[in-house]
Amino acid sequence: MNKKFLYLTKVSLRKKVKSKWFVITNIILAVAIILLLNINSLITFFGGDFDSKTNIIVIDNNTDSYDLFKQNIKTYAKDLNSSEDDLKITVKETDKSKKEVKNNLRDEDILVELNDSDKEYLTAVITSNKKIDTLTYQVLQTSLNATKTSLGMTINNIDPNILSSISAPVSITRVALNEDNNVDENMSLIMGSVFPTVILPFFMLTLFLIQMVGGEICEEKTTRSMEIIISNVSPKQHLLSKILASNIFVIFQGLLLIIYAVIGFLISTNMLSSGLSLPSDVTSIYDSLVTTGFIDKLIYVIPLTLILIVLSFIAYSIVAGILASMTVNIEDFNQLQTPLVLLSLGGYYLAIMAGMFNGSFLIRILSYVPFLSSFVSPSLYMMGEIGIIDIIISIIVLIIFIYIILHFGIKVYKVGILNYSNEKIWSKFFKAFKSKDI
Repeated sequence: MNKKFLYLTKVSLRKKVKSKWFVITNIILAVAIILLLNINSLITFFGGDFDSKTNIIVIDNNTDSYDLFKQNIKTYAKDLNSSEDDLKITVKETDKSKKEVKNNLRDEDILVELNDSDKEYLTAVITSNKKIDTLTYQVLQTSLNATKTSLGMTINNIDPNILSSISAPVSITRVALNEDNNVDENMSLIMGSVFPTVILPFFMLTLFLIQMVGGEICEEKTTRSMEIIISNVSPKQHLLSKILASNIFVIFQGLLLIIYAVIGFLISTNMLSSGLSLPSDVTSIYDSLVTTGFIDKLIYVIPLTLILIVLSFIAYSIVAGILASMTVNIEDFNQLQTPLVLLSLGGYYLAIMAGMFNGSFLIRILSYVPFLSSFVSPSLYMMGEIGIIDIIISIIVLIIFIYIILHFGIKVYKVGILNYSNEKIWSKFFKAFKSKDI
C-alpha cells in the first residue's frame, strides 16, 4: 500500500511540475522579479534620468543670500545620501536674465529666484519644465526656510545661539519598562511598507494551493477516474497523497521565488559595484530596518514563521480536499472554497493592519487562530506585541487543529469521494459527517 501511495504522490507531483503552464508561469515570474529588483538599472537602460543630477540655477535679486542658500542645499541634500560625493543636486548662480534662463531650461534644471522682501525677508520663485520629485522639493523648501531664518536673525540682530536653542527640538529620553514588548515607534511605518511585500507571496501560494487541491480532486470525480483510483487505494491514502504532492509543489514554487529574488539581488549588487546607486527611498527603509532591530529579529522569527507557513499549507490543503470531495463539478468547489479564500484574505489584511490594533487583546487572540496565525503572529512579533512563546503556542494550536480536522475529515472524505448526487453540498457534508459508514 505504501508503494501505491508514493506512486499516486509522484503522479500528482509530476503532472504539476511538467505542465507547460508551470514552465511559462515561472519564466514570467523570474523575469518580473529580477526586473523589479533592478528597476534602477532598467530605468537607466531605457534612457531614464535615475542617476542624473538636478541642476539648481539661482538668480539672486539683491538678497546676498546665494552662498547661504547653497550651503543649506548641500547640508540638507547630504542627509538624503550616504556622502557628499553622492549628492545628486548641484547649485550654481547665474548672471543671465530670467527670460534667457527660462528659454534654455532643460528637464534636469530648476530655476530658483531669490527675492528681497520687507515683511518676509526672503521670497522665492521656483521654475521647472516638469514636476519636481518630492525629495528634491523638500530639500529646496527646507533650504529656503533656513536661509530666510538666517537673514531674519541678521537683520534684527538676534543671537543665532539663542534662536537655535529656542527652535531646537526637545530632547526626549525613551524609557520602556517592559523591554520584551518594546518596539520602536517607527516600526509601524516599516511594517506598513515592508511586511505586506514579504507576506504577499505566502498569501498567493495559499490561494494557489486551495485551488490546486480542490481542482484536482474535482477533475478526477468529473472524469469518473476516481472510481478506479479508490478501488486500488483507500480514500485516506488518496487524500494524503494529494495533500503531500500539493504541499511539495507549493514549497518548491516558494523556493523558486526565493531563488529568483536572490538572482535579482546578485545582479543588483553587481550593478551597484559598477557605480549605480539604489533609490534614496530604498536605502532609507533599509537603514530604518537596521535601526529598529528588524533585521536582528528576523534571525529568531524566520524559522518559526517557516514552520507556521508549512503547517498552514497542510491545514488549508486538508480542508480544501475534504470540501472538494463533496462536489461533483468545479463550480460547486468554487462556492465551497470561498470561506477558505476569505480566511486567508482576512489574515493578510490583519497582518498589514496589525499596527492599528496596538495593545489589543483581540488581535493577540487572533494570532492563535488556525489559518490566521501564520499571517498575524509574525507581524505581531515584529511589532513587539507578542513574544516567541506566543508563536510557539500558535504552532502547537495549529498542530492540534490539523490532527482534529484530519481525524474527523477522513470520515467525510470516505463518504463524499464517491458521492455523485445533486443534493445540496452542505447537506451532503453534514450527512457524511454524521454517517457511521467508515
